[in-house]
Amino acid sequence: MRIVETTNRTPDLIERLLAVWESSVRVTHLFLSDDEIKSIKEYVPQALNGIAHLVIAEDETDCPVAFMGIESGTLEMLFISPEERGKGLGKRLIQYGIKNYGVERLAVNEQNPQAKGFYEHMGFRVYKRTDLDEQGNPYPLLYMRLGKTAGKS
Repeated sequence: MRIVETTNRTPDLIERLLAVWESSVRVTHLFLSDDEIKSIKEYVPQALNGIAHLVIAEDETDCPVAFMGIESGTLEMLFISPEERGKGLGKRLIQYGIKNYGVERLAVNEQNPQAKGFYEHMGFRVYKRTDLDEQGNPYPLLYMRLGKTAGKS
């Protein structure tokens, strides 16, 4: 497994990452309907092209199996192919992001307890909760900081 930042965001790469995103979301974001996933999917290519740092994990055939997007010390996205979940790749990516890009904060859907537990295991602590997600939908977000606990700034 190889972890690299990509600067050449070709349409082919974006399509491959979109496939990783969708397969990941379908097994982790069970609170979203099929229509909601399809609607969100329309905006993913723009997010992938616009994020400051796009880091990809590739398998031995150079095929993307996971990716994360980082902006100004914030983990904005982390998605892993279902086949690669539970093998330590998420941990490797987070550690890479902390070491190389100063990742110290993120937001996670409250309805995704596996993700919340993973980030807590990696040292992140909830410091704020919202009732709605960033698009105004009724999916609360938990804002987390590395090593910070609730009530501390």
